[in-house]
Formats: sequence, structure tokens, C-alpha cells
Amino acid sequence: MKETTLCYIERDNKYLMLYRNKSKADPNNGKWLGIGGKLKQGETPDEAAIREVYEETGLILNDYQYRGAITFISDIYDDEVMHLYYSNVFKGDIHECDEGHLEWIDKDRIFDLNMWEGDRIFLKLLWNDAPFFNLTLIYDKNDNLISGNLNGAELDLANIQ
Repeated sequence: MKETTLCYIERDNKYLMLYRNKSKADPNNGKWLGIGGKLKQGETPDEAAIREVYEETGLILNDYQYRGAITFISDIYDDEVMHLYYSNVFKGDIHECDEGHLEWIDKDRIFDLNMWEGDRIFLKLLWNDAPFFNLTLIYDKNDNLISGNLNGAELDLANIQ
């Protein structure tokens, strides 16, 4: 199972978001995401989060919080565990990203963006300052979220806004 990180960086009630549009082969192509990527051999999730944020944005995290672990299961992609981070303490200047377009997006506009259905679930958990959580999201071959489990309890996807 592959491991990845994702970090939501906040400034002035905005999140730094990445619009993935540089590779048609990218499963995230056309979607907005936080900042992150794959762990390298021998790297911890914390080390990977710090490295990925710097590589993709030019920002250096001075402080961060590890907020949750999300397991993705899919009919067509490799299973993945993603370590979710949050930071609002950083320094540096944003540079161009080779994976897509970086943009500070007002938090009240985030859900207007094209993103994975499951991202909406963990973003709400993040915003509501939920304690550390374990989330499992299961997608079908058409990239539709078909089921989920939060801390051992099945999610009622029909009632998730």
C-alpha cells in the first residue's frame, strides 16, 4: 500500500490549493487538492509533508499538525494511506509548481472547486477541529465515492453535504 501526505496551508482565511493540470496521466488531473505527495523510502510522514510542501510551493513549514490518516480503496488505483496535515505557520515565497497551478482560495469558496468527494469530508473534519481521525474512503471504477468509515463508524454518504 502506498503512503502519501497532504497538507492544507492556511493564511488570511484562505487555503493554498493546487489545481493539478500538468499531466493527463495524473489521476488527480483537473482536480484541486492540498499540497503533498508520496513518501520516499525511509522517510517518515512528517518528513515527507515538510519536503513536499517545500518542493511544490517553496514554503517552509515552521509548525504543523498531524490531523488524520485517510485510507483510500479503489477498483482501479492502488490502495493508499494519506497522512493529513495542517499548517498556518510558515515562511518563504511561493514559486511555480511543476504539478499544476497554486492559488490561495477563500475558505468559503473551497467547496465550489472540482475536488474528490472524499476531500470534502476530511476538509470539514479539519475545519471543525475534529480530534485526530481515521477515515476510510472507497471509490468505484468511475471515481464515485461509494462508502466511507470514520473512526470505526460507517458514514451516511447520502447526508453528507
